[in-house]
Parts: sequence; structure tokens; C-alpha cells
Amino acid sequence: MSVPFPSEILGRVRACGAVAVLVIDDADDALPLAEALLEGGIDVLELTLRTPAALAALECIKKTFPQMIVGAGTILTPEQARAAAEAGADFGVAPGLSPSVLQAADESGLPFAPGIMTPSEIEVAINSGRRLLKFFPAEPLGGMKFLKSIAAPYAHLGLEYMPLGGLSLANIDAYVASPLVLALGGSWIAKREMIQSHAWGKIHQNAIDARERIDEIRAGLL
Repeated sequence: MSVPFPSEILGRVRACGAVAVLVIDDADDALPLAEALLEGGIDVLELTLRTPAALAALECIKKTFPQMIVGAGTILTPEQARAAAEAGADFGVAPGLSPSVLQAADESGLPFAPGIMTPSEIEVAINSGRRLLKFFPAEPLGGMKFLKSIAAPYAHLGLEYMPLGGLSLANIDAYVASPLVLALGGSWIAKREMIQSHAWGKIHQNAIDARERIDEIRAGLL
């Protein structure tokens, strides 16, 4: 049986509207990075498991900023799913859909959102008990127009999506406005080179800009 996302986590992710997707090369950068994002209004993070420092950074942020929701991304193997759970990740995410990773996440008690880009992948995810899916790569596939098309046959199931790939402040309006989207994957907020160069001020401003734009779009829907 799949591990459901706790309603508190879903609510926090939905309220934030953007998940800062991060690649950290040095665990010492974790705290100033988290602080810059948190003070800018982004309190949901996805630390991608693309570097050896990722899990140490995740543990450090969870210990120092327990008010933040911190997930692990780019989970490609069962071993990574188990390690993410042991490190205290609030959730896991992958760019694709691997049955063995889904099983490991369930066995580890890790809420997990697999990546999808086809109806067949959506159906595999549904049959594994998932209701939150990562839509990747969003913009290269055709953005919200494409997502609306492939999501339509499953609308009655209440699925939600987290788009990632090619997003920026210039093109997020349709995503934020869509009831299909729980939150955006915001890799532009704190790019890898920004973190490497310790551009905390720029990251802080990007977080502010993202928060303000999302709030503006949502206010226009009322």
C-alpha cells in the first residue's frame, strides 16, 4: 500500500505554491540557503540527490529549520528512497516512474510523487496508489496545454501535479491558475551556480519575487 502525503504537508506545499528545487554541492551552504529562501517566503524545498552533499544538507536544514518542509528529489534507486527516508525527508520526488523505487518508498514510509509525461505513466502511478504526480519536463512537453490534455481522462480521480522544467516568472501564470497544479517546481529560484557563488541576496530576492507573483496570480482568481 502506498504512503499517502499527510494533509498537513499537502496544505503547506499548496500554500507555498512553489517548491525550491536545489542542487547543493557543499553541505555548509545548506543553512544560509535555507535562511535566504525562508526569509523570502519560500518554506518548501526539494534537495535533489545529484551530489554527495544532498542528504547531509537535508538533515541539517530539518534540524535547524524544523518549520520548513524539506523533500528529496531525483530519487532514482530504491537505495536512495530508503536513504532519503532515513535522513528525515518529508517527501520524495523523481523525474520518472520506477516500480522498484515506488516499492522502496512505500516500505520506508516515504510519501512519494513519481514523474510522469504520458497517460500510461499516469495509470501506473494511479494503480500504485499515487495521487500527486510530478509533470516533467513541463515546458518542453507543451506546458499547461499538454498537461490539461493528458490529465483530462483522470480528472474524476482528483489527481494533482507538480510541474517542473523550463519554468520561470515569465511563464508560470497558467500553471499557478490551474486547479490541476498543487505547486510549481522552482529550479530558477536558487540555481546551482547561485548557490556555489553564495549569492544569498539574489536567492532571497528571487524567493520574494516568486512569492509575490504567485500571490498576485491567485488574488486575480478570486
